[in-house]
Parts: sequence; structure tokens; C-alpha cells
Amino acid sequence: MGAFVYMLKCSDDSYYIGSATGDDLWKRVAEHETGAYRGYTYTRRPVHLAWSEHFDRIADAIAVERKIKGWSRAKKEALIRGDWGKIRLLAKRRGGKKNRDTPA
Repeated sequence: MGAFVYMLKCSDDSYYIGSATGDDLWKRVAEHETGAYRGYTYTRRPVHLAWSEHFDRIADAIAVERKIKGWSRAKKEALIRGDWGKIRLLAKRRGGKKNRDTPA
């Protein structure tokens, strides 16, 4: 069966990350667009699909959804563009602390 992880761009320029089980991603996007469920996107319509990926295992999709929800806006936008170099750069540790394996 599998599941999709998807990112919607909302009318207020925010991003919504969600997952949809099964093979009908467009049905789930249409539910957001029509306001079928009250939630984050309900007052931020219209929405449009910015990115999606299908996973064979639902558990993998849920794990990726949770991970992306914690990403910065810049990292989400790099994902939309497919800019893996930028994603790697943005994933580097910030805060000025040296890696324990790096000589002083």
C-alpha cells in the first residue's frame, strides 16, 4: 500500500507537511483545498502541492514527515528545488562547537 509524504504551500506563504496513506495523493490534496477538515490549512487556502514522495512502507513515510517538520524554511525550500547540496550544507551543525573528532 505505502504512503506519500507531501508539502503544501499555503496562501500565507507557510508550508504544511503531511502524509497520506494509499496511492491517491491528489484526493488528500483536494481535501485540503476544499477545507474538508478543519486544521492548519483550512484558513490558509488556497494551497498547492510543492513537493511529494512515495514510500513503500508507511513507517518510513511517517519518519520522514516528522523529520521534515523539524526543518528550517530554507531547508524545506531546498527540498522543493531538489537542491541536495544545499540540504547537506543546511544540515551541518551550527553553534560554533567543534566536533569531538576534530583536532584543536
